[in-house]
Amino acid sequence: MIKKVEGIVLSEFSYKETSKIIQVLTKEYGVVSFLAKGAKNIKSELRLATTKITYGFFISNFKPNSLSVLTSVDIRNPFKEIKKDIEKISYASFLLELTSQVAKNNFNEKVFIDLLASLIKIEEGYSPLILSDILELKYLYYLGVMPNLDGCCICGSKDNIVALSSKEGGYVCKNCVTNEPKISQKALKLIRMYYYVDIAKITKLQVSNAITEEIHSFLESYYEQYTGLYLKTKHFLKNLNKIGL
Repeated sequence: MIKKVEGIVLSEFSYKETSKIIQVLTKEYGVVSFLAKGAKNIKSELRLATTKITYGFFISNFKPNSLSVLTSVDIRNPFKEIKKDIEKISYASFLLELTSQVAKNNFNEKVFIDLLASLIKIEEGYSPLILSDILELKYLYYLGVMPNLDGCCICGSKDNIVALSSKEGGYVCKNCVTNEPKISQKALKLIRMYYYVDIAKITKLQVSNAITEEIHSFLESYYEQYTGLYLKTKHFLKNLNKIGL
């Protein structure tokens, strides 16, 4: 059955001499694989359409649970700006790898919607670091380890929140705080906004470096403690940030 599915190319692999197998996050079916015959040939119409970080409609003899042979692709966004900038492509690659793991664990259409919105915002020039933090936080819900950002993790109080603890699992109030480092009130409020914001509707994203670092450090520690995910692109990103690119 020939079918058109909306998706984003997560990864591409060589298959024999001239073909590719691509993994695509589809809006309806989650992660599926396509065989793109002859896609490595310079003159192939599938060559650019099957590169990583490409959004479009994929037409094939669709089989959601097995390898489908790709017929053509209606490209809607090739993300050209991302692909020519090392920082943008590094963050985008990280989000694709993370999304692949999240979708395989617990796919929801919102995972696709939020990834696409994040890539579009990175393409438009918004901070890839902040957008990555926003998406990482949202994905914790689908991974089943969402931190408590509604009240103190220990006593449940919604008042006098002074810390954000990866060990305790979220907010901590002043009566329960022990060795957790205190965090600015602005960061405490902003991380909750990160979770509820509609990424597609973001028109302004100005956050100081200090607050960004507070939130980013928490998410780094939280992911390490609760998700068990090891992402090669995350390791590359850390090295990239160390050398200041």
